[in-house]
Formats: sequence, C-alpha cells, structure tokens
Amino acid sequence: MSISRRQVLLIGGLGVLGAGGTMLPMGSVEAKSASRISPNDMPKPFQAAFVQAPVLQPYAAGTDPVDGLPVNYYKLTQKAAMASILPRLGTPILGYNGLFPGPTISLDQGTKAVLRIRNQLPAEHALDGHALSTSTHLHGSASKPQFDGYASDITHPGFYKDYHYPNFQPARTLWYHDHGVHFTALNAYSGLAAQYHLHDPVERQVLPQGNFDVALTISDAMFAADGSLGFDDNSHSGLWGDVILVNGRPWPVMKVQKRVYRFRILNCSISRSLRPTLSTGDPVVVVGTDGGLVPVAQPVDSWRHAGAERYEVLVDFRKYKAGQRIELRNLSNKNNVDYDFTNKIMAFDVTDEPVDASDPTWNRIPTTLASSEAMSLQPGQSVKTRKFRVKRSDSTNMWTINDDSWQDVIASGYKKVIADPDLNSVEIWEIENKSSGWFHPLHIHLVDFQILSRNGAPPLAHERGPKDVVYVGEGETVRLLMKFTPNTGLYMMHCHNLPHEDHDMMAQFRVGLKESDWDPDDPMTAARAAWDDDPA
Repeated sequence: MSISRRQVLLIGGLGVLGAGGTMLPMGSVEAKSASRISPNDMPKPFQAAFVQAPVLQPYAAGTDPVDGLPVNYYKLTQKAAMASILPRLGTPILGYNGLFPGPTISLDQGTKAVLRIRNQLPAEHALDGHALSTSTHLHGSASKPQFDGYASDITHPGFYKDYHYPNFQPARTLWYHDHGVHFTALNAYSGLAAQYHLHDPVERQVLPQGNFDVALTISDAMFAADGSLGFDDNSHSGLWGDVILVNGRPWPVMKVQKRVYRFRILNCSISRSLRPTLSTGDPVVVVGTDGGLVPVAQPVDSWRHAGAERYEVLVDFRKYKAGQRIELRNLSNKNNVDYDFTNKIMAFDVTDEPVDASDPTWNRIPTTLASSEAMSLQPGQSVKTRKFRVKRSDSTNMWTINDDSWQDVIASGYKKVIADPDLNSVEIWEIENKSSGWFHPLHIHLVDFQILSRNGAPPLAHERGPKDVVYVGEGETVRLLMKFTPNTGLYMMHCHNLPHEDHDMMAQFRVGLKESDWDPDDPMTAARAAWDDDPA
C-alpha cells in the first residue's frame, strides 16, 4: 500500500524528544516541562471545555443463528487525522474513525457485537518506520483467543478483521486499544484507544445513566515544537508527558448540576500512574472496578490508578454552591516523572441548572451493590498456587516475567507458556516485584480476579472489586484469586506500562489444552484478516 503525501504530512510530525538521560525514573523525579512547544502554544489548565467521545451506532442489527441472541454490527476505521489539542497548533494522531479517544461503544449485557476494524493507516510510522499493523484488544472482555487482540495476530494496512464479542459478563467499563506486537506503546500513544460500556439491569437501576454517566479517558502527552506528539520512552522504561489530557482535551472544565454523577475513569497513559483526589478534600465513592460493580461501595479520599485500570466513582455535587469550582487533582505516585501541571487533571464548575428530582439516582449513594463470580471465590477453592516475578533482566536489559518474554513465545512458534490451568479451575497467582525503581500494572487476559492481599495485608479499599489489572508497586507482592473460564486456548499476561510490554514483558498461558492438542481457536490461524476491497 503506497503512502500518500497527505498521510505523510498527517503523521510525519511525530518526533523523538530526548530527555537527556536514560533509565528514568529512580525515586521521585520532577521537572518543569518536557514539551518543546513555545510558551504561547503550551495549553494552560482549565481553559478547554470538557467534551465526551461520540457514541458509535451500529450499522446493522440481527440475531445469532446459533443461540438466538441479538447481535449489533459496528464498523471502525483506523486512520491518520489531525486533532485540536493545543491552542494554535494541530496535532497529527492515529485514531479510530480519526478520533482520540475513539468512539464509545455502549450496549446491554446479552447483546453480542461484531466489530469490523479496518486498517487504513499509512504503511509505516514516520517516527521509526515500523509497519502500522494493528491488533485490537477489547480489554475486559472474555473473548475467544482469535478475537482477543493477540499481539502477534496483526492486521496490515489495507486489510480488515471482524472481532466477535460475547458481552455476557456483568456490567462494566471496558476499553479497546491497539495491541500490535512490539509497537503497542507508540500506536496507543498516537491515539488508538477508546471506551466500551456494558450495561445490565442491576447497574441501570442503582447508578446514574445518560448525561450523568460520564466517561473520562485520561492520558498524558508531550509535544514537539510543531505541535506533533513527542515520544521519549527513556530506553523503554516509560514515557511521562507534561500535559494531562481528558478525552483528548488538556485539563478541561466540565459544568455539573448539583446532583450525584458517575464517572468511568480510564487511565490510558502508556506509563504514568495517577492518584486522583478532589480539591475540597471530600471523598469519592468507588462503585466499580475493572470487572464491574464492587460488592460494597468504598469511600476514598484518593486512589492509586495505574495505566489500563478502570474505576467507576460517584461524586456528590449537591453540597457545593452554584459557581463553585472543584478540581480533580493528581497527587501522583512513587517513580512517576512529574512536571509543573501534572498535579491537575480537570475541573468541575457547579451550575444552578434545575435538577430532575424524578431520577432516583440524583441523590443516591448506594452502599451495597452486587457480588460477582470473581468476588465470590474462596482461597480454599484454589487447586494450585503459581509464583511470578516481574523484573528487568540484567543480561538482556529487557523486561521479563519469570525471565520469560514475548521473544521467547515467538521463538517457540507461539507454543511456550508460563502456566497451563485447566478449564474452570481456580488458582492463586502470586506476583512479586522486588524492584525499588519501577511499578508494574499487570494485566491478565480472559479472567476477572480478586486481589487477596498486598504484602500480606488486605487489598486497598479502592481495589475491593473484580479486577483484570493489578498495580504491583515497588517492593510489593500481590496474591490474586481467579477462575479460568469460560474459554480454552492461549491468552496473554503482560505489563501495562506499554514500553515494558513491547520490550518484552509479555508471556502467555494456555487454558484447558495440552501443547499437542488441536486448538480450534488458535489466535494466529482461526480468524485471519481479509483484504479491504472497499477502502472508501
């Protein structure tokens, strides 16, 4: 596929910004800025208006001939585009339908989805020349392996792939993002990320809906002098930008009524972790984690929020005066790189707009919500305990899990696994991080898990719900309890500091099959991409 001059211009500005050092961070690091744009072009906090991503509508609906369940059909096109992030300069991005974040997909439990992802990206990334092949992962979905965004199952420019999503799980905030092998960080950082909401009757009844169910996709970025995205991953250790974006806008301001709002907060930064808190000191109430509703609501003053984690929180604006501004701030965590304004996320301006008191969620702060299979598991059900250590290899300078990497998986012909649980078995996985200089958000595909302990103590208040990403902090050991259901086959486990994943902190496990068994859902062969003969 040839690259048009327009495509080259759209993505051509993305540049490398050397930080003058490598292997950051070690300890708490602060600096004034990372971007190379002039002060006149640098965005200032609380100048941009808050916006939400558009909701993607299905182009068709039908019925699954096998089980009779409804199916929605969607199309998304990955393409280069320009975004208006900075006050005066345009920023080239890669986006789903040319947007960052991409369109939100919202549907009900029990309605399946078929999502056609069309790769109309330039053939190569202008920054480093890597092929812009992609693999789309619906993060939080118990998809079959061939539709799970297996890193090496890539779709080349000019091709498309249909992803089938079962949507049988309880209500939750999922997100879809690029998972292309060895280039996930740069592709996701360039804009290939978006939210996906699954609803069910319990969640519909107890939590705010519609305009009061608000998606916040938070990321950070740095900018080259021409307004393009800058990229510096500090020798594959991580990227920390000096501009905080919410739904693609720098430090935006949202107008809110004097009522209870629900915020679905996704940290889609490729490395930065957050510690959000309200400027008033008032607590927020955590009602959902990665895998859906928590059994018991958890009031917290702040919470530790790593890349790829999702937390659903309620904020009660009833107590504030019209005209009052409340900031959502960032207290940060150990081993981030912080800049002048990375301590701010966004602001809320309270209005005197009349509240619809007929909506029962306007003043409701539930205490008991819903249990789940993951949170109902008991340690006594576990048939095996496995131990994993996450670290940087001294010999190869690569990030590894038990000294294994995705290079090892590729070299084995995609056969090598770090675990082989039986289908429907329950196991405890213990993950140890002895490093003092790095934290690792570990994502385990397919399953929701329960965090049993952190360094022998109970899990933190905000993480007492079903999870699929666990923050493994410096010097921490976490114990996780999970059931390997409902699918057999190969699934990935990796760090969601994406430069770590790409170099090469990703391994795989095999559920319910032996290495010699025929796998009808092999992620590399069972559902191949097809040539897109309608590129319009």
